[in-house]
Amino acid sequence: AEVRARCAQGACLVRCRRRVYDLSGFVRLHPGGEQLLRRRAGTDVSAALDGPPHRHSANARRWLEQYYVGEMEPGEEQVPRRLLPGSAALPRKAVDEKAVDAAAQTPVRMDPRCKTVDVEKDLVDWQKPLLWQVGYLGEKYDEWVHQPVDRPIRLFHSDFLESLSKTAWYVVFIVWAPVVLYLSWVSYTSLAQGNTRLFSSFTTEYSIPVHKYYFPFIFLLGMFLWSLLEYLIHRFVFHMKPPASNYYLITLHFLLHGQHHKSPFDSSRLVFPPVPASLVIGFFYGILRLLLPEVLGLSVFVGGLCGYIIYDMMHYYLHYGSPKKGTYLYGLKAYHVKHHFEHQKSGFGISTRFWDRPFRTLIPEETFNKDD
Repeated sequence: AEVRARCAQGACLVRCRRRVYDLSGFVRLHPGGEQLLRRRAGTDVSAALDGPPHRHSANARRWLEQYYVGEMEPGEEQVPRRLLPGSAALPRKAVDEKAVDAAAQTPVRMDPRCKTVDVEKDLVDWQKPLLWQVGYLGEKYDEWVHQPVDRPIRLFHSDFLESLSKTAWYVVFIVWAPVVLYLSWVSYTSLAQGNTRLFSSFTTEYSIPVHKYYFPFIFLLGMFLWSLLEYLIHRFVFHMKPPASNYYLITLHFLLHGQHHKSPFDSSRLVFPPVPASLVIGFFYGILRLLLPEVLGLSVFVGGLCGYIIYDMMHYYLHYGSPKKGTYLYGLKAYHVKHHFEHQKSGFGISTRFWDRPFRTLIPEETFNKDD
C-alpha cells in the first residue's frame, strides 16, 4: 500500500478513519515525542485522539487538519485517493466488493469537534502584515487568536521593523550571557570591598554588612524573583483580555503575545528580541536601584537576568526540542503545549510550574474512567 511504502521511506503518515495526514514535518514538535508518532505511522489514530493517555482538544484536532493530504478509497485502508504532488501511486490489492459498496455509503466527514483553518476565508488577509488587521476583529479576536495555525506571521510592512521583531534563539544567549558574566564580576568585586551595607540609608548603627560570600545567595534570590516576575507578566500582561471595542489594546496584545499563540511554532518569534528586551530590562534595573543599595541591587538584577536567559532558552526548547520521556522537560513541554492548545487561562509558568500552585492556575491532570 502507498501509505505503508511512504512510511517505510521515512514519512510519517497517519489515518483518521479514511482521512490521511502527513505529519512528517511535525513529528519533532509533538509533545508526546517523535517516537510516539513514528510508532503510529500508517495506522488509524482515531482512538488515540480520545485517549488515554491524553484526550486531544478541539484545537489539536483543528491543527491536525492542516496536514490533510487525501482520503482512502472506499473499502481500502492503505491507498489514498489523492496525495501531495509528486507522490507515486502503487498497485492496488484486491478488495471485497461488498465492503466497497458499504464504505461508499458512509460519508467522509471531518471530526465535528473541529474546523479547518482556511487561510482563504480567514478573518484576516495572510498575504498582508497582520498587526494592523487584528484590531478590527473586535469581539472575534479572542477566539481567533487562540486557534493556532502552523504558518509564519508577518507583522510589519517595513522590512526593517519586521527584522527587529524576529530573533533566532541563540541571539539571546550571545547578547545577554556576556552581560551576566561581566555584571557578576562587577558585583562580586564590589562586595569584596566591604562597603555595602543593608539599611544604611535608614540607620548606620543597625545596618547589616553584605559580604562577598553572600553573592551566590543574592544571585539565586534574583533568579527566584525572576520566576515570579515571569509568571506575573505572562498571566497579567501577556494574557490580558483587551476590550473588544479597543483597536489599540488588541493590536498591542497581538504584538506582545497574541502572535505567539496564533503561530506557536514560528521559530523566529519564540524568544524576546534584544532591542525591546533591553528597554524592559533597563526598566527593572532602575526599580532595583531605587529599592536597594547599588551593589546589592546589581547582584539581584544579574541573577534575574540569568533567570531570564534560562527562561527564553527553555521556552524555545519546549516548542522545538524533543525531550526524553519521563524527564522534567518532557513533562514541562506537555504542560506548556496544553496551555497553548486548551488551557489558555491557566498554566502560566514556563520554566517552572511552581507559581501555578499558590496562584491556583495549575493545569489539572487528565483522568479517564476504567471503561475508557
